[in-house]
Amino acid sequence: MPVFEKVLIANRGEIALRIHRACREMGIKTVAVHSTADADAMHVRLADESVCIGPPPARDSYLNIPAIVSAAAVTGADAIHPGVGFLSENAAFAEIVEAHGITFIGPSPAHIQAMGDKITAKRTMVELGVPCVPGSEGEVKTLETARAEAKRIGYPILVKAAAGGGGRGMKVAEGPENLEEAFHMARRESAAAFGNDAVYMERYLSRPRHIEIQIAADNHGSVVHFGERDCSIQRRHQKVVEEAPSPALNAAERERIGRRAVDAISRMGYRSLGTFEFLYEDGEFFFIEMNTRLQVEHPITEAITGIDLVRLQIQIASGAPLGMTQKDITFSGHAIECRITAEDPVTFQPRPGKVTNYHVPGGLGVRVDSALYAGYPVPPHYDSLIAKLVVHGSTRNECLLRLRRSLDEFVIEGLPTTIPLHQRLMADPDFINGDYHIRWLEQEFLTS
Repeated sequence: MPVFEKVLIANRGEIALRIHRACREMGIKTVAVHSTADADAMHVRLADESVCIGPPPARDSYLNIPAIVSAAAVTGADAIHPGVGFLSENAAFAEIVEAHGITFIGPSPAHIQAMGDKITAKRTMVELGVPCVPGSEGEVKTLETARAEAKRIGYPILVKAAAGGGGRGMKVAEGPENLEEAFHMARRESAAAFGNDAVYMERYLSRPRHIEIQIAADNHGSVVHFGERDCSIQRRHQKVVEEAPSPALNAAERERIGRRAVDAISRMGYRSLGTFEFLYEDGEFFFIEMNTRLQVEHPITEAITGIDLVRLQIQIASGAPLGMTQKDITFSGHAIECRITAEDPVTFQPRPGKVTNYHVPGGLGVRVDSALYAGYPVPPHYDSLIAKLVVHGSTRNECLLRLRRSLDEFVIEGLPTTIPLHQRLMADPDFINGDYHIRWLEQEFLTS
C-alpha cells in the first residue's frame, strides 16, 4: 500500500519531473498543475492527470493558491508536494493545504514561518547554540540605527532582506560613505521582490565558502544529517556549481557541524527535509539561513549517500519513521552538479527558445535532471534553469574527468546555454584544486 494514493505536484520543470518519478516508483499517482505556457511540458505529459491553473505569469498560475488547492480537491489528491521555489516556503500555503485536509509534503507551517524570516531564524539559532555571523539583533528600521549598528559590527557590512532569498535584497557597504545607498537599495529591492522591506545587518566576510548541511527529521524524534554540500561557485548570490563533499573541510569539521545541525533540529521539533546554510572561513562556521524545503542541488547528496531524498521526504510526510540512524549513513566518492541555464554564457542574459536538438551524456556515474526534449519551447516566463548535470566518481579527480567528458557530450541546440561556461570552469586550475570562495567566480574567474 503506497503512503499516499495521489500527490499533486505544485511546481514545474525538472523538479516537477523529479518528484513525479519518485512518486511513480512508490506506486503513487500524480497530478501535474501547469500554466498555459507549460501545456506540453514533460511532467504534464507523464503525470496521471493534469490541471491548467492559469496563464503564463507565475503570480496567476504557480503562485495561485486557490487554483492549486482547487485542483487538488477536484482530482482527489491527498497530498501536495511544493517542489522548490514558488510556494515551497510559503507558510500560508502550507496552512491552507492542511486546513483542507490535504497533507503538505514539508515541515509544519510554524517552522516554515520561523525559518522564512531570517531575523527570527538567526535569533532561534543563537538560542540553540548555533554560531551566527555577527550582526544586528533584529530588524534595522532607520538609517540612524543602521549607522550605529555598522559602527558596532564593523565594516564592510552586508544589509540583507529579512524575507525571501536568492540573493535579492542584499547590498554591501564597504564603508560609512556607502551605507546610506546600500540601506535604501536593500529595502527597495526587498519590498519589490517579497512585499516586505524589513532588513537586518551582518558582518561581510571577505573570502568565505558556502557550506550547507542536509538534514532529515521524522515525527518520532529521529534526526540525521547527510553531510555537506559546497555551494561556493556563485554569481550574484545564485549557485552555479555545487559539490559534495566539500574540498575545504576535513573529517573533524564535517562531524562537528553535522552534529550541531542535528542537535538544533532535534531541539526545534522539526520534521521533513531541511538544509542549514553556513558561511565558512578560517575554520569557523557562521549560520546564515535554513531552507525548509527540497534543494535544487539535492542530487549530489543522493549520489554520495545512495539515498533517495525525495522518496524520504514523502515518507516522512506520511508519518513513517526515518528507518535509519546516523550510523547507517555512509558516504562514497565525490559528486558535482552543474546548473545549466538558458542564458548567454558570457553576458548571462536569459535566452529562451525552442530546443531543436537534444542529447544527454551517459555512462557510469552520470545523471541528468531535465524536462527538455527536442522540439520543446523553453518559455520566457520562469527561471532559466533547464538542466542539472550530476556526475559521481570514486574520487574528486575521477569525478572531474567524468564531468568534462559529459559536458563535451551534452548537446542542447536551438538556444544558447551555459554549457561552455561549465567547460571553462572544469578546466580552471583554481577549481581543479578546490581553491575558491563565494566571490571567486565573479571577482577572479569571470574577470580573467
